[in-house]
Amino acid sequence: MITDTEPPSPATLPPTAPCTVVWSQGHPYVLDIASGVCRWIGADDRGRPLFLTREDLRRRGWSLRPAG
Repeated sequence: MITDTEPPSPATLPPTAPCTVVWSQGHPYVLDIASGVCRWIGADDRGRPLFLTREDLRRRGWSLRPAG
């Protein structure tokens, strides 16, 4: 069991290679490292841009393939 005080294991953290695509909650996210800031860029259910940190993505859950 992972608690907030334990560091996340490397297996639960998203990849760090630029332009990597992962899936979270049915939506694709692309890793962008513009201007030295790493963030995952995707869209919400209404098509609005959504920016996530590695920690946000870890909390939401992610995979390298779409569910289904």
